[in-house]
Amino acid sequence: MIDDAIRVLAGDCTVIAEDADREEYRGRVTTIVKPDNTVLVHDIDGYQPVAWLTRADSVSSDRRDGFSVVAKKGTQTLRIAAHERDGFAHYPASAAGTPVGTCPDCGAALVRSSGVHCVGCGDRYGVPADATVRDEHCGCDCGLPKMRVERGLAFNVCLDRGCESLDAAVKEAFDREWACPKADCDGDLRILRRGGLIAGCEHYPDCDTGFAVPAGVVDGECACGLPTFETASGIRCLDATCDRALETPLEDDAAADD
Repeated sequence: MIDDAIRVLAGDCTVIAEDADREEYRGRVTTIVKPDNTVLVHDIDGYQPVAWLTRADSVSSDRRDGFSVVAKKGTQTLRIAAHERDGFAHYPASAAGTPVGTCPDCGAALVRSSGVHCVGCGDRYGVPADATVRDEHCGCDCGLPKMRVERGLAFNVCLDRGCESLDAAVKEAFDREWACPKADCDGDLRILRRGGLIAGCEHYPDCDTGFAVPAGVVDGECACGLPTFETASGIRCLDATCDRALETPLEDDAAADD
């Protein structure tokens, strides 16, 4: 369920902002208190608030005798006191994002912001930043859209990783596909999740070789023996510190001239 709310308070108020200086205002204003404790006081003019405090350390309110709000952050204090109350309410809120589908559980919109979430029931799904959410629905009973993610290959998997695992798909494609490049190590690289997906030596901790699997598709082999990936920023080796993926051997140049 969505448990965040935006509080809205309106009326004839005195607003006092205190820090190094003290400023006082009076008028019919609307105060918005966001779930992250940002407080915005708006009057009739312009788009900029009369007063505000971003991500306050604490916000307290009292609805007796109109209402009052006190927000504090470090040395800053913002006080709003109503002489006459026009309204005091709170409304469910969520992050706004790009619509990507319909929630199969409640029928509300699925939107993408930092991840994908439902604006109705609040269900959330973690999505890699480089993923593309597709119009195509998953073929299983969950009814969710698929996402396209490039991790060596282009994988099309369900938004719900409990339904269809991206990790399992990458592991099936590339587990033990590449040998550990460390001298005197006969291990293979395993696909593991350590925060993100990595290709790490099977002999860990005796061999601590490991590389983050980049967002891109495998398009060849680096001079060091590891695969190269075609990424949004260009061709790179699985080993991000290796610069040999960008080198062109002299013999290749000679062959191209023949």
